[in-house]
Amino acid sequence: MEAFALDDVLVRLRAALERDDVAGATAILEALRPPDQADLFSELEDHEQTALLPELNPADSADILEKMDDQEVAELVATLSHEAVIRIVDEMEPDEAADLLGDIEPDQARAVLAGLEDPEEVRPLLLHPDDSAGGLMTSEFLALRRKMTAREAIQAIRQWKPEAEEVYYLFVVDREGLLDGVVSLRQLVLAEPETRLEEIMDREVISVRAGADQEECARLMSRYDLLALPVVDVAGRLLGVVTVDDVVDVLVDEATEDIQRLGGAEPLARPYLDTSSLTIARKRIGWLLLLFLTATLTGSVMRLFESQLQAMVVLAVFVPLLIGTGGNAGSQTTATIIRASAIGDVDFGDALRVWAHELKIGLVLGLAMAAVAYVRAITWEPDPALAVTVSASILGIVLWATGVGSLLPLLAVRLGIDPTVVSGPVMSTLVDATGLLIYFTIAGLILGL
Repeated sequence: MEAFALDDVLVRLRAALERDDVAGATAILEALRPPDQADLFSELEDHEQTALLPELNPADSADILEKMDDQEVAELVATLSHEAVIRIVDEMEPDEAADLLGDIEPDQARAVLAGLEDPEEVRPLLLHPDDSAGGLMTSEFLALRRKMTAREAIQAIRQWKPEAEEVYYLFVVDREGLLDGVVSLRQLVLAEPETRLEEIMDREVISVRAGADQEECARLMSRYDLLALPVVDVAGRLLGVVTVDDVVDVLVDEATEDIQRLGGAEPLARPYLDTSSLTIARKRIGWLLLLFLTATLTGSVMRLFESQLQAMVVLAVFVPLLIGTGGNAGSQTTATIIRASAIGDVDFGDALRVWAHELKIGLVLGLAMAAVAYVRAITWEPDPALAVTVSASILGIVLWATGVGSLLPLLAVRLGIDPTVVSGPVMSTLVDATGLLIYFTIAGLILGL
């Protein structure tokens, strides 16, 4: 539905609620698709959400909560009765239900879990962290035996009556539940009815351990174009399945988090406009203070070379140009390496090759920037020695920035640190101080200061 049409629906929805016409408001929401329902529902006041959610069809309520932000859902569910929450959670996919129960108060979670129609579908998923393969998987899957025929497998699917998202692949296990193979629905349909699964299944199954990070799931599914990824325990027993729709959510969340970290801020737990100014300020102040303190290194370097600046004040004119170029070059490099690391193109073992590669790139960039800097410097101040100083400094700073920028993200990953924290403002601040050190050292050598 178009945005302007949703705005009209929102007006009607609020008008119905103002008239206390909960039935009318319910009808308006239930006529929409789940993403549109969630968008409009999020626009309502807290008390309106609390009044409206229990009156909706439980399946619609479940769809709405699955599309909303986790913290918003936890706060909303806390205002509802246990009975209302149980009706809604019973309509959720097991993995979504486990995520919700993990976000709400423990006492409420225990009461809701005890009241579910099939708590054993959800209980095992609560043992895994939300950001792991085990926390991402669904326990609602159909496991087939290799001695089954194609006819028997199709009959088993009919009896299971899965939702559309769960019939990408069918996984085959042995008597002990160990993952043995995979067969697609297309293969089952095209095979002769009496063909055994062991004759058509693919034994080379790509799987992931339950404790693996959700980003690893996303990387595997993207690399091998998978629509579903089986999750196994240490012995290889099939525990659940991660579907592509869950991975899309992970990619969106991870991209959002990385972009916020790139700017030197902690990720927001709720949508931007739903987050208070004080909370956003608190998320930013830590990095801002740290960057402020590290920026004092720049001042310390300038004080160290104060005599050179006094002897040739014109040196200060080129400081912004030099440190700006170095920071930008370093940030470009870190962004490239972070992305390459995220998709598995490089890892810490490739550090030397990455550094050598960026050194060549930095040399090309540095020489090009040095030529431009020479022209700019000689135009501003007709002193060939000063122009050479500026151009040589640009070359040195770009080489330094690309070299450091190539290694910092890989080192961060090696140490278990999010590599995005070493990019952007952090990289710029680091290169500012070291770039000035390079500049004034070269100036001392060339100009004899």
